[in-house]
Amino acid sequence: MIEKTKLKKKLPFEKTDTFKNNENNKSWDKDNQAWWDWYVSLADNTDSNKKDGLVKIPEPVKTKYPSKNELKEQLSSPFNISKDNIKNFQKNGFIKLKNVLTPYAVQALRNEILSLLTKTFKNYDKSKKKRFLSLEMMWLENKVIREFVLSSRIAKICADLLAVKKIRLYHDNALVKESGCGRTPWHYDDHHYPLATNDVITAWIPAQATPIEMGPLTFAKPLEVYRFVKDIEFNESDTSYDKKISDIFKKKQVTIVEEPFELGEVSFHHNLSFHTASENKTTQSRIVLANTYFADGARVINDPTMISGDWEKFIPNTK
Repeated sequence: MIEKTKLKKKLPFEKTDTFKNNENNKSWDKDNQAWWDWYVSLADNTDSNKKDGLVKIPEPVKTKYPSKNELKEQLSSPFNISKDNIKNFQKNGFIKLKNVLTPYAVQALRNEILSLLTKTFKNYDKSKKKRFLSLEMMWLENKVIREFVLSSRIAKICADLLAVKKIRLYHDNALVKESGCGRTPWHYDDHHYPLATNDVITAWIPAQATPIEMGPLTFAKPLEVYRFVKDIEFNESDTSYDKKISDIFKKKQVTIVEEPFELGEVSFHHNLSFHTASENKTTQSRIVLANTYFADGARVINDPTMISGDWEKFIPNTK
């Protein structure tokens, strides 16, 4: 088990670290979708078999839509995790837990995100092809998604895994890998959050069962493997960072965990956990709600960069 005293924060934006390029030290000046269009362009897709046709899978089975009270009750009820769960999370940097949500809750989540996608993206059915679409801060405008983002059930799991008493919301994020979209590059989230703490965790909540062909989240373990690649210089204009990480992981024979997600299964990963996701080879959208939380009392680092995107929107008026 990696002790917390060993996970002291090495700020990712120091001049001596991976962000040496002056371009990286600028603030992000475009919108959220432009950030994701740029970010997925950094993934190496040379090993992807683009010639194969898409795997046809049916739309998720529609189930009983929960009432407001039923959904609130489920998302506020405790989910018991064991000491072994916590130990495994702190050792490996991630954990997958089954039956965190019921099928009807997952269906409600998918329907609401799809509704927001059609409202946000003009001609959604045509514009979505092969893209990675994202929505953020949905909890401020959608009451159903608000229940998932501010769920005490999910938040308590996160706090227990981090072994902290209180956590705060950083942001919610819809991560929608459309049919035919390529890989997500290897990364750890520490680069993205300008927080001077290692007590940061993301709940990755698929809004459907997610087979391998759909590109589920894939993890490198144990958590310590980030040390192998933490000094690789980030390049904001090509796929070299992704390639170098992949090469080192192969050389070091790092264990890679790529598994499907059952309906209602949720993963939780640490900000130092390296992860990626394969292309979506299916005919359906891979829709995920990703909620990120951090320990109460954390501070913002002195020099956030473009990698942190719209951080001032997520924690406004923070100095």
